[in-house]
Amino acid sequence: MSTTDTLRAHEDAATDPGAEPVAASATTPRPYENYVYAYPHKTAYRPLPDRPALRDLWAGERLDALSLYLHIPFCEVRCGFCNLFTRIGAPDELTTRYLDALDRQATAVREALDGAAARAGAATVRFATAAFGGGTPTFLDAAELTRLCDIAERRMGVRLTDVPLSVETSPATATADRLAVLADRGATRVSIGVQSFDDAEARAAVRPQRRADVEAALGRIREARIPVLNIDLIYGIDGQTEHTWRRSLDAALAWRPEELYLYPLYVRPLTGLGRLGAHGDAAWDDQRLRLYRQGRDHVLAQGYEQVSMRMFRRADAPPQGADDYACQTDGMIGLGCGARSYTSTLHYSLDYAVDMREIRRIIDTYTTTEDFSRAEVGRRVDGDEARRRHLLQSLLQARGMEVADYRGRFGTTPAEDFPAELARFAALGWLAEDVDPGLLRLSPEGLAYSDALGPALFSPAVRAAMAAYAWK
Repeated sequence: MSTTDTLRAHEDAATDPGAEPVAASATTPRPYENYVYAYPHKTAYRPLPDRPALRDLWAGERLDALSLYLHIPFCEVRCGFCNLFTRIGAPDELTTRYLDALDRQATAVREALDGAAARAGAATVRFATAAFGGGTPTFLDAAELTRLCDIAERRMGVRLTDVPLSVETSPATATADRLAVLADRGATRVSIGVQSFDDAEARAAVRPQRRADVEAALGRIREARIPVLNIDLIYGIDGQTEHTWRRSLDAALAWRPEELYLYPLYVRPLTGLGRLGAHGDAAWDDQRLRLYRQGRDHVLAQGYEQVSMRMFRRADAPPQGADDYACQTDGMIGLGCGARSYTSTLHYSLDYAVDMREIRRIIDTYTTTEDFSRAEVGRRVDGDEARRRHLLQSLLQARGMEVADYRGRFGTTPAEDFPAELARFAALGWLAEDVDPGLLRLSPEGLAYSDALGPALFSPAVRAAMAAYAWK
């Protein structure tokens, strides 16, 4: 996704930019500091004064195994915990105007890629994976989803039936006609945000839905025969108990989903829950950690394998290509308002916001933009940042990281580049000790503390830029 976390890497659910790293001499840090799915985070991005041409940015980059992400920033409602780049509804044919702009952007980006390939004397540009995220891509009706697929294929040159294609949906928009379009166009994975099968918990998360509607949507997804179903669940909701959490887990497992994502609840600035004054404390940390361990152990006992702190895959699930966080090798093309793209030296995107008024403004600007040939907002990635990114995005995977792969890319080892950080992780019991010396892997406790471990690898410069970000 592509998997759900890879989609999140484009959508940019915000982290807490002001969180301070815990000193090496401190006791065990809080387990939920930042949800790290991409690095550097978009709150570290700034307007690019030189507005580099995409043709120049992609010159010299590998173009034979790119990933494509198309972002649809619309939802029927906005959940209380959500700070993704999305707006509620799309009045006055806004989806049509948005798809028109997406078509223009795709045309410009493909021309830039072809130009970069021609300059390098490279082979034809090729995409290895594709994903539609949001927002809710299935907010689009069946005809609009068909057009979205056409943009990916006719403008970007992706054969959707030949690559893994992941699409996000919601209970209200997973209709039979929309799912039929996705199945016909080659979707291999559908991810549905359920969060809780308990109606009272859904209301507490400011997510208006009924379990009966969720179950009906899951039935339609299974009837569409898309190979991989992913269900997202959230723990740490107000009023949630071990009993109600187990009931949601069992309700999800009854559908035998090929993948499950178990997310801790975060309360972020400018979200519905944030405006209600919800906040975290040590007791909430303890509750979430307890529910995480309960959920992890229960899912593992049902024949699933842990891929990361959040992701669990059924042992017999069909392969989906690269796992989440595979983007440490760069080569991402993101189209749409909330998407971002990665070259080896620059990560770039359009403007970013969480506040609804600002999001509407950015979407309106996007729909009237004619020139998409240059990068507008982003952050340069130097050698140190590339090392940090590769390490944290690889280490946060349950399978760990081959030291030889790191050495092959950078000419050094993680122990040489990050001795203090790795020593601290070892002292906290976060690194597995019973593994081959050539493998750097987290212990079960280290995986549980992934949201503390990841931020500890942020560079001072990125941390400062995140802290200085002006929320809008």
